[in-house]
Amino acid sequence: MSGAYDALLVVSFGGPEGMDDVMPFLENVLRGRNVPRERMLAVAKHYEKFGGISPINGQNRKLIAALGKELQTNGPNLPIYFGNRNWHPLLADTLRQMRDDGIKHALAFVTSAYSSYSSCRQYLHDIERARLEVGVDAPTVEKLRPFFNHPGFIEANVAHIRAALEKIPEERRAQTQLVFTAHSIPESMATNCDYASQLNETARLIAGELGMPNWRLVYQSRSGSPSQPWLGPDVCEYLRELHVGDNVVIAPIGFVSDHMEIVYDLDTEAATLCRELGLNMVRAATAGTHPSFVAMVRELILERVDPNTPRRALGTFGVRADTCPADCCALTSSPVGRG
Repeated sequence: MSGAYDALLVVSFGGPEGMDDVMPFLENVLRGRNVPRERMLAVAKHYEKFGGISPINGQNRKLIAALGKELQTNGPNLPIYFGNRNWHPLLADTLRQMRDDGIKHALAFVTSAYSSYSSCRQYLHDIERARLEVGVDAPTVEKLRPFFNHPGFIEANVAHIRAALEKIPEERRAQTQLVFTAHSIPESMATNCDYASQLNETARLIAGELGMPNWRLVYQSRSGSPSQPWLGPDVCEYLRELHVGDNVVIAPIGFVSDHMEIVYDLDTEAATLCRELGLNMVRAATAGTHPSFVAMVRELILERVDPNTPRRALGTFGVRADTCPADCCALTSSPVGRG
C-alpha cells in the first residue's frame, strides 16, 4: 500500500445544533443568494419544531465512529477528521487542525453519492477555499469518487427498504408503491450534470434487487423561486396521485443521512399529507451506518491507496473517474440545500 495519504476528511453540509445556531447557519447557507429574509425566517421555523437541531452532524459523528472501527480493524488505519460547508466544525478550522497535527495529504469522503454542482463541484470549491484560508502549509485534499452505483450503497438502501416493507401487511407488500426521493435542483443546473440520470440508475438498481416494479423517482425540498423550473414531480404532488388505502414506502436515496430535508419535509409534511389522503406511509432509513455502506467507504479509500483494488460499480454507468473534468457540473444557477 502507498503511504501517500495520511488522513481521511469527512466533508458534509453541516447543520445547527441549537436554536442560537439556526439563523447564523441559514445566513451561511444563503449568503450570496437572492433569498428574501421572510423565506429564511420561514425555514427557521422548521428548525424550531426540533429545538433548532438538525440530525446531520450527529449522524455524521456516528458514521465517523463506525468508519474509525472499520479502518482500525481492516486498515488502512488513517485518522479521521470532520469538516462542514456551512456550520461547525467548519472546513477551514478542521484543515488548520490537520495542519497542526502534521497531516500533509488527505482523502475526502463527501457525504453525497451523486454528481451535480451542489453535491460535488461546490464541495471541491469549498475545500480549496478553506485551504487558501489556512495558507501554503495547508494539507492537500483529494475527493473520493461518486458512489451512486456502488454495490455497498445499493445494499444498504435495499436492506433499509426491506425493513420498511416488513411494517406493511405481508399480503399487501407486492402492491406497495415504492417512492424514491432526492433533493430537487434547478433544471438549468441539471442540464450540466448527470444528477437525474444517476438517481434514476440508483432507483432502478434498488427496485430491481427488491423485485418491486411499482416505483417512482420524485423530488423534494425545492427552495428556489416559483418562476424557476426545478426537477419534479414534487413528492407531495405525486402522493396526491395515489389512491386511498395505498401502501407507500418512501426511500430518500438522494441522501446518505437524516437531516432537515428528511425529518421535516418527509417525516412531518409528507407524513401528515399521507394521513390526510388515507395512505399508509412508511419511511425507509438512509444509508447511515449500515455495515455495507461503512465498508464501501473503506473500499473507496483502498481504491486510492492500493492501485490493485478492484473498482466496483453496478449497472451501465460504470466507475466514475477520480478527477472530474474542469467543466463538469458547471454552475448556472444558485446552489441549493438546507441541511
